[in-house]
Amino acid sequence: KILLILGLLSTLAVIALIAVAVTQNKPLPKNIKYGIVLDAGSSHTNLYVYEWPAEKENDTGVVQQVEVCKVEGPGISGYSHATEKAGPSLAQCLRQAEEVIPSQQHQETPVYLGATAGMRLLSLENKSAADKVLSSVEKTLRSAPFNFQGARIISGQEEGAYGWITINYLLGNFKQSGWTKLLHSLKSISETSGALDLGGASTQITFVPDELSSESPENLLYFRLYGKDYLVYTHSFLCYGKDQALQQKLAGDLQASTSTSSLLDPCFHQGYQRTVNISDLFKNPCTSAKKKQFPFSQLHIQGEGNYQKCRRNIQKLFNKTNCPYSSCSFNGIYLPPLQGDFGAFSAFYFVMNFLNLTSEQSPIALDKVTSTIESFCAQPWHEVKTAYYQIKEKYLSEYCFSGAYILSLLENGYEFTEKNWQRIHFLGKIGSSDAGWTLGYMLNLTNMIPAEEPAVPPLSHSSYVALMVLCSLVLVSVLLFAWLLYHKPKCLQKGIV
Repeated sequence: KILLILGLLSTLAVIALIAVAVTQNKPLPKNIKYGIVLDAGSSHTNLYVYEWPAEKENDTGVVQQVEVCKVEGPGISGYSHATEKAGPSLAQCLRQAEEVIPSQQHQETPVYLGATAGMRLLSLENKSAADKVLSSVEKTLRSAPFNFQGARIISGQEEGAYGWITINYLLGNFKQSGWTKLLHSLKSISETSGALDLGGASTQITFVPDELSSESPENLLYFRLYGKDYLVYTHSFLCYGKDQALQQKLAGDLQASTSTSSLLDPCFHQGYQRTVNISDLFKNPCTSAKKKQFPFSQLHIQGEGNYQKCRRNIQKLFNKTNCPYSSCSFNGIYLPPLQGDFGAFSAFYFVMNFLNLTSEQSPIALDKVTSTIESFCAQPWHEVKTAYYQIKEKYLSEYCFSGAYILSLLENGYEFTEKNWQRIHFLGKIGSSDAGWTLGYMLNLTNMIPAEEPAVPPLSHSSYVALMVLCSLVLVSVLLFAWLLYHKPKCLQKGIV
């Protein structure tokens, strides 16, 4: 009886051991942290709220977007003549962020604002106005209940680099081991994906070149992330965002015209009409060099809807005559041979998605993309307006140009071909997060991607518990076996006699 009690007690002790181990190692309730980034673009501003588990700050793939708010009105650079209104324009989205983030965490939540090409242009055109806009924005952000961390104009290189960090972070390319690494290498030749970003005023191309080169060192950035080194090529083309490219094209067309105030434009649908003030067309640094005196103050544009003529017009924007390097994109800018997959986001995605050219299953062939855009441009304006009545006329009227411009930029500018076109993936979101530079910006400023691999325990929580259970079962089995061995039942003892 005593041995039976002892055996029972030892079994209970082992069960208790397992219970303690499970309870002790049970993950704690989520301790969530938050961060806010405002993307102050040339045409509008977006506010993003991100969250992550505090105890996993240096793990990968744990930050996710929980809210996005589009600020009403133009981008902050659009307030150059009423700078005091720039900051208050952000108030509604900041209030929305207050509702999403628990009030007890408001004070510890960092808020950042990064202004891109619209403000870069305003700074070149009128530095005083740009400074006043940023001052107004800073005043509003400081008055919000969050931890203000800065509002500044980021460089084109930063914008390209942060976009590259965002998509590779979300795709899990920075920190992988074992089978996940092997599986990833089977689906892609390169370890990282390139980033193609298109805004209203600038466009960026960023990727890890296959071969190291000492050419144009100003286009190369060095990163050390999770114990690995990355040498990244990046370049930002100011004035080559889709809105400024259209302004450049119209300015060039007007210069080439025979001093008439009417312009037949193949990049707008047949039957479409638009009137543009000449002063507005030449007011910013992208077009001011082409300014000359005209005997009229307004330009009357009539659509022609001819894709091929539109492409020929657009190609004039890309100067391919002079290349001081082994290879160039356009305007004499160094571009190493394209390498690996590319994620194309922002306006690349929005325009191609509108045209139903963003298949997630497999990339659509280049000739199909071309024919789709050509067919869309050939549609009369009254048909387009009826089919897409819910879209604002300004945006709808420019999809033909934007589609043709994207193909010109990718084919003529960056020299993507039918062969490597399949490597371009048009991305709106990766998981729950928008593809763009904002997440990379926050990750960098909060040091959430360490230079070296973070220390991790040898076993995960689930592996530890499984091992404890296994060891306990072995212990119980040994105890039972020992008890049977030294205290044989009477039936076995009789058999031996």
